[in-house]
Amino acid sequence: MRTRFGPLLFLVVCTLGAGFLGSLFPPGEWYAALAKPAWNPPGWVFGPVWAALYVMMAIAAWLVWSRGGFTAARGAMGLYLFQLILNALWSFLFFGLQRPDLAFVDVVLLWLAILATLIVFARIRGAAGMLLIPYLAWVGFAVVLHLAIWRLNA
Repeated sequence: MRTRFGPLLFLVVCTLGAGFLGSLFPPGEWYAALAKPAWNPPGWVFGPVWAALYVMMAIAAWLVWSRGGFTAARGAMGLYLFQLILNALWSFLFFGLQRPDLAFVDVVLLWLAILATLIVFARIRGAAGMLLIPYLAWVGFAVVLHLAIWRLNA
């Protein structure tokens, strides 16, 4: 039993770790001063949504891992790691460096990486792909929101 759920715990910790890295660059005065569209969600929404998405992402990765381990799922897990890096990088670029231009490139690449991960995960285990659909949708929304904020403040 421990062997089966050890990787799940590892993946949850790693995935939440990416979220933690992003949280090291919180919105501050710079972000508060930016013009935002009327449909910008209130700040309190982001924490619970991201927490749920990170857990779903980790479970999806675990489902893929459970089909043959990290070696058998090397390509899929490599994509997963790549999108996690892009995910953590966005907060650094947008809030840390205050570079919406670089952060926009990152979030578009993130969306594409999530799509690729979703497709590969779904081929290995359908439920794993399904678990990434809310993440893809949320980041798709983030792309549109980011573009709107960037344009309002250009």
